[in-house]
Amino acid sequence: MSLKSRRALVTGSTSGIGLAIAKALAAQGSDVVINGFGDAAGIETSRAGLEAEFGVRAIYDGADMSKPDEIAAMIKHAEDALGGLDILVNNAGIQFVSPVEDFPIDKWNQILAINLSSAFHAIRAAVPGMKARKWGRIVNTASAHSLVASPYKSAYVAAKHGVAGLTKTVALELATHGVTANCVSPGYVWTPLVENQIPDTMKTRGLTREEVINNVMLVAQPTKQFVTVEQVASLVVYLCSDAASQITGANLSMDGGWTAA
Repeated sequence: MSLKSRRALVTGSTSGIGLAIAKALAAQGSDVVINGFGDAAGIETSRAGLEAEFGVRAIYDGADMSKPDEIAAMIKHAEDALGGLDILVNNAGIQFVSPVEDFPIDKWNQILAINLSSAFHAIRAAVPGMKARKWGRIVNTASAHSLVASPYKSAYVAAKHGVAGLTKTVALELATHGVTANCVSPGYVWTPLVENQIPDTMKTRGLTREEVINNVMLVAQPTKQFVTVEQVASLVVYLCSDAASQITGANLSMDGGWTAA
């Protein structure tokens, strides 16, 4: 399943699912651009580590995924630095938990900008090059919340439903151009994003940490286990392979059975 000579950009990839995806793509020989916020030294360690471990080119772009002009500039940076962009993984995401009547408007706007609109802006900028080369892979990290809802997550659920719809539309538009578009919808994956939800959920629902994990998060997943970042990354790598050339417009669940009910 080699991706040697491919060039990839993974947004929100300085930690968690995104970093696992970047590592998995690099392990298959793809040059990678990582993106996200965090400690500068830690990011450089991750970037240099990708080059050292996998023998690929790895660059960092700190574009703010809430700013369309920075997203477009990042795509151009990737194309100029790597000689093109074959794989785009839209993974950046944030979360906020609140009853809808109390949901801060600025948080609503921020979540839709980063979780949904950023994917549109990145796809819009990357598609011309992919069409010209007649090959491309667009993978969007959605969520089980692209298919079902949970209370107190109005912005996140709305954004992830939007990601699923955007993916289908892009897949249809690019179906004859050698470019696929799919989304991966994990259930609860143990990442900093999930861990950081726990205090807000404890406060909102009046629960202990253990009750949040067992009675709010894993209660939805029949396997009673968190999905791992490596499992998500493996699915993304498969979708980027030639074996998956006829998978497009799909929303692939990896949620321990959550959405089977």
